[in-house]
Amino acid sequence: MFVVGEASGDAHAARVLTELRKQLPDIKVTGIGGEKLRAAGMDVTIDFSVLAVMGLVEVLKRYRQLKGVFNQTVELLKTQRPDLLVLVDYPGFNLKLAKEAKKLAIPVIYYISPKVWAWRKGRVKTIKRYVDKMLVLFPFEVPIYEQAGVPVHCVGHPLVDAVQRTLTTAQAKQKLDLVAEHKVIGLFPGSRRSEVEMLLPVMIQAAERLHQQYPDVQIVLPLAPGLSEAVLTAILAETSLPIRVVASDFYDLTSACDVIVAASGTVTLEIALLSVPHFICYRVSPITYGIMRRLIKIPYVGLCNIVTGRALITEVLQNEVTVQRLEEELNDRLTRVDSEAIAQDIGQKVLSALGPAGGAHNAAQQIIMMLNK
Repeated sequence: MFVVGEASGDAHAARVLTELRKQLPDIKVTGIGGEKLRAAGMDVTIDFSVLAVMGLVEVLKRYRQLKGVFNQTVELLKTQRPDLLVLVDYPGFNLKLAKEAKKLAIPVIYYISPKVWAWRKGRVKTIKRYVDKMLVLFPFEVPIYEQAGVPVHCVGHPLVDAVQRTLTTAQAKQKLDLVAEHKVIGLFPGSRRSEVEMLLPVMIQAAERLHQQYPDVQIVLPLAPGLSEAVLTAILAETSLPIRVVASDFYDLTSACDVIVAASGTVTLEIALLSVPHFICYRVSPITYGIMRRLIKIPYVGLCNIVTGRALITEVLQNEVTVQRLEEELNDRLTRVDSEAIAQDIGQKVLSALGPAGGAHNAAQQIIMMLNK
């Protein structure tokens, strides 16, 4: 059984399942996932979209619904008795599920570590108690678990293999029926409804200002997996700006952009590896932010900056997320002659920090070893 809680987890788990099925074609996999796990051959019992929420206050608002899904998942563990439970990130939900699996004597692999290096280091003790093996993406995570006596293996980040740029910016524009000679701005507000509702309106207003300065500029917006198109439609109804919503060809869409403003998350690693100029913005409720400021122990929010230990990508956070600031950052990258060269240099630095290749294959191998115990 696989359990994921949001879009990037669904994508990562699907790559692992694809590798797993190459060696165990008859394996039966069920659990919580989305369209990518479903396409990889999983029987999706619960769609992860019901779990996709970010922020402490936001979680509290939907506590009853989340608790209901949790109880339903525990019941699945009891009735299906999987040979192995593979938990993917999403620690608030999944660590509690690991505890329930332990009671049922179901082995647990945890793929993609909670960010214990940033906050809530006490979770390592919980992991030691309930998780049989950690599969981490980043080399710097290994010593954290080794020192705590938790079995751990660095499988490498699957994006090292998955992200391959096959088209130039002009070619990608042509493929998506965009005008190659005109600049393209990408608005990437995240995959969770709470993120999109918080960030997309500000992104759009900044894009409106730039459209006034550069009438030929083109605006694109990906429809993230697991996000209802109705969420975007309601927000887009408030603007007359022509915004192209694209539901597929994510890497081609990213490659078509001359600049991107993106919500913090795994997507920022993908943008960096595709060498596209971008910056990060993020905002949560003031209460959530106040609590997290006291808990988080590292200087960065963006994954590119965290994995390299350097401020490579500009981070615009919380009260800094204003229409004027986003407009300035977008305009800077649109007009700088060295934007592309800087983005390519960042891409190489991020790639070097992501650990070994073959991440999904390596994770599948570890799962097979656990199944054969």
